[in-house]
Amino acid sequence: MSQKPRLSLARIVEMNIGFFGLQFSFGLQQANMGPIYGFLGADEATMPLLWLAGPMTGLIIQPIVGAMSDRTDSRLGRRTPYFLIGAVICTLALFAMPYSSALWMAASLLWILDAGNNITMEPYRAYVADRLAPEQRSVGFLTQSAFTGLAQTLSYLAPSLLTAFVAKDVLDANGIPVIVRIAFVIGAILSISTIVWSVWRVPELPLDDAEQAELAERPLTLRATLAEIRDAIAEMPRPMRQLAGAMLCQWYAMFAYWQFITFAVGRSIYGTADPASAAFRAATLTTQQAGAIYNFVAFLGALALIPVVRRMGARHTHAACLAASGVAMLLIPSAATPAGLFVLMLGIGIGWAGMMGNTYVMLADCIPPQRNGIYMGIFNLFIVIPMLIQTLTMPLIYRPLLGGDPRNVLILGGSLMLAGALATLLVDAGHRRPRDTGLIAGQGVP
Repeated sequence: MSQKPRLSLARIVEMNIGFFGLQFSFGLQQANMGPIYGFLGADEATMPLLWLAGPMTGLIIQPIVGAMSDRTDSRLGRRTPYFLIGAVICTLALFAMPYSSALWMAASLLWILDAGNNITMEPYRAYVADRLAPEQRSVGFLTQSAFTGLAQTLSYLAPSLLTAFVAKDVLDANGIPVIVRIAFVIGAILSISTIVWSVWRVPELPLDDAEQAELAERPLTLRATLAEIRDAIAEMPRPMRQLAGAMLCQWYAMFAYWQFITFAVGRSIYGTADPASAAFRAATLTTQQAGAIYNFVAFLGALALIPVVRRMGARHTHAACLAASGVAMLLIPSAATPAGLFVLMLGIGIGWAGMMGNTYVMLADCIPPQRNGIYMGIFNLFIVIPMLIQTLTMPLIYRPLLGGDPRNVLILGGSLMLAGALATLLVDAGHRRPRDTGLIAGQGVP
């Protein structure tokens, strides 16, 4: 494989701008789907089933699309066709979501939205690994993490900012606030425009002769793609396998957090469990403001983690990040004021920065470069399977074990984050210290 040209920091930023639009979309989901379901009359106990779209589309789409993108050779490149198709689907679903008139419509649109996001996600991560020289990959992935924090900060904050122009209690006919509808329109525009900017400014590198020859021996057929997925799972590197336990804990916890944080804040700070009340709408805005804070902390934290990972290694750094998030989740139910909640977002933000950056730094150096796409897709199973488990188990335990109280869901989440920190420390540390690799931020398994 030919030597890849080093990119300036400005070019690395530009190639990740599309990730900003993608994560703005995810942020809108995290901040608003729970309240939207509440506005449309969802039952708290069974509400997690309405979130099945994310884990199911990720489970089905990401490994297949990742493997297909490894085998694609088009005029636009290997990964770019998937970015563009996914962005168009995502944009259309974002425009339509706030017009949902019933639970089934909102849930159906979420399936379409998540399908679009998942078509884009892993080819985008593989594009970064493809495009950057090995010593620059950690900067690329942590820049993605920073954009995740920035995009989700703004997406969480968008409804609150829009109250400067539209009152928070102005509702559409379906009971969804107008400020939410406008935020989704903004997300739709960003989804397509940022992807186009990135692929225009930092196009994929053409395949060299060796890569072309290898690709010719790997036809883009369904049978070959499924066989590639099977073989890749069987040959999965040991450190990647070992990450499964930590990923199960952290993503079960985080998915539960997104689903129930607004309902928990409604009870603990505003004394309401009624989604139709003005107090619940106030709780929704407070939760979104808290989400903006933790995502901004993640934005700054991702940048701050670059020298920390270089010094401590991604494994120990990630364990510390998850521990901070776990302690914060355990304390959220006791927060009695918005100010107290906002302080705890420091821990959630540090954990979120680690989840969106450190795990990919740990992954990228242990997988073969010709399989970047498929292993990025398979690694996403470590995210969506915990989400799927959470979605299916939460309705079973919500009332019998958690007392029908969303605050207890957060206590469970905090405990799992701490368990995830311990599981991270059990990942094989390998034989190379970060400083021996010559990488900017400890690229590879520490």
